Amino acid sequence: MAFILTLSNGFGNAQLHHKYKVQIDLSKHAACRQERVKTKTITFTCINSEQKAETCLHRQGQNGRPLPQEIKGNVPGSWESIEGLIHCSANSVPLSPINFLERAAKVCRDRTSLVYGSLTYNWGQTHQRCLKLASSLTQLGISRGDVVATLAPNIPAMYELHFAVPMSGSILCTLNSRLDANMVSVLLEHSQAKILFVDCQLVEIASGALDHLAKNSKNKPILVMIMDSNVTSTIDSSFISYEYEKLVANGRDDFDIVRPENELDPISINYTSGTTSRPKGVVLSHRGAYLNSLATVLFLQMKLFPVYLWNVPLFHANGWCLAWGVAAQFGTNVCLRKVSPKNIFDNIVQHRVTYMGGAPTVMNMIANYTLTTNTKVLNHKIEVLTGGSPPPPQILSMMEENGFNITHMYGLTETLGAGSFCAWRPEWDMLPPEERSKMKARQGVPHVGMEEVDVKDPETMESVPADGKTIGEVMFRGNTMMSGYFKDLKATKEAFKDGWFHSGDLAVKHSDGYIEIKDRLKDIIVSGGENISSIEVETVLYSHPAVLEAAVVARPDDLWGQTPCAYVKLRDRFDADVEEIIEFCRDRLPHFMAPKTVIFLDMPKTSTGKIQKFVLREKAKALGSISGPLDGKNKFVSAQFSMKTK
Repeated sequence: MAFILTLSNGFGNAQLHHKYKVQIDLSKHAACRQERVKTKTITFTCINSEQKAETCLHRQGQNGRPLPQEIKGNVPGSWESIEGLIHCSANSVPLSPINFLERAAKVCRDRTSLVYGSLTYNWGQTHQRCLKLASSLTQLGISRGDVVATLAPNIPAMYELHFAVPMSGSILCTLNSRLDANMVSVLLEHSQAKILFVDCQLVEIASGALDHLAKNSKNKPILVMIMDSNVTSTIDSSFISYEYEKLVANGRDDFDIVRPENELDPISINYTSGTTSRPKGVVLSHRGAYLNSLATVLFLQMKLFPVYLWNVPLFHANGWCLAWGVAAQFGTNVCLRKVSPKNIFDNIVQHRVTYMGGAPTVMNMIANYTLTTNTKVLNHKIEVLTGGSPPPPQILSMMEENGFNITHMYGLTETLGAGSFCAWRPEWDMLPPEERSKMKARQGVPHVGMEEVDVKDPETMESVPADGKTIGEVMFRGNTMMSGYFKDLKATKEAFKDGWFHSGDLAVKHSDGYIEIKDRLKDIIVSGGENISSIEVETVLYSHPAVLEAAVVARPDDLWGQTPCAYVKLRDRFDADVEEIIEFCRDRLPHFMAPKTVIFLDMPKTSTGKIQKFVLREKAKALGSISGPLDGKNKFVSAQFSMKTK
């Protein structure tokens, strides 16, 4: 008679522990099998469900874990209950995106894998380089479970490290290349990175970070310099012992890849762009990376042999998992050190790019560039994946007019990049342009790897009505969620409260099931008891012909509690004053939603192109309450809100 374990865990899945314990045992079993082959001992390599349960129980006892008080028979219909079925290394291999590189090297060895300036590699070369680099990492003392960090832009080394590091059995930690030395030191200390790969233009920041660690008597990681002949670097690198290309050259090309023992083993740590506190380290598993890579490829409808332009930072959720996804489709990666409209268009034309990604800010840059430079419409269609805040309808229209087809996705670092996307319906092609853009700006439905995306009342955990009006919090559950926050069990449990991941984003659900983000919980403006969506106000601002960028935050107010404060950047050679912007909004919005304050400035942004609203909130808070009388139109007439900075 076969048995299964009835252990319960925090997620309510009674068989989860047993299931994954078996997977761990399988890899150990495979290792034993290889050893037996070496000693010419003929042994059946698979185990049945009864042996497996007994083995699992025995190992639990050996490892000091509590044994279940009750053992029940197989659940009817489960694979363990059906005679003749087995679970072994022939039909169960831990999922890992490492496989994508190996497959590409076998199938398309001579096909171009990577382009950067005059540098070109094929998939055979990329595979060999990653293999040799993984070998060198182990020679430097890296072993399974160690953390290897990077501090670099989208250059070839960053792409190769996405495979080489996990091939060595270690965990990749891609640090934001725009962080200062102090924050880099904080993350190096938290992640306990053993090695730091640093771009030649960022060595000064890395050196400062190591100095911070030394002052605190912390272990410093080994520094490896990534040189780049395309840029100049005048910094002193004499204190650096290792250089990237030398590690690649000195590695063994017959290196035996250190594969994950379990597909839930971590492949990367991505730190969220926290602002008021230390960023959280989001842990991504081999399984999650594998599934989300394929899910993203599917909903983007990425064909075989794509040419992908790297605008999305590889340190941002591993490039939305497309660092691995492009390899799965035998694609060509066009690396881009610096993102600018000119660089984007030059690479599109030179390499005939077919796919790319970018934050809404990048979309805005491209749209504005085509408007001000009279750039010709592209002669081939480019599929563009964008995420973050909803792109304004005007930007979507301008992009499409210039040959870009936008797919809008939504997700967080915790969802490994995309968690949902706007699945475009053919009947929407017949809508007027403005309505079509509004539909495309929705965050949509879960992709194939995410079990559920819902909008719920966070207090009752009930789903909100699908009426397009009732606001709730976006929540996720599925196979492409993070494993948890690195060394922060309390935060992990809080994020997964009630069996769902709580995003902190506010949204509505439409009658067709598509969700639409209205705001972040912290960005909603409460004025006179009314909730104001900053996104709705921003959408109106973007429709003004002179507005290039806009962000709306709450300004404290003694009378209303809060009022909308708009930060605006104007297009080149365009002009508009405060009164014009306010009247423009009042003509298109309920008056209580129109900004009472307008400030012109260059937007503070993150390295991924997102406007840093926390900076703007602090600026608005420092302004204090608007004082002065109200006129008959319910508009403050005090001169202090008419501010303009250059």
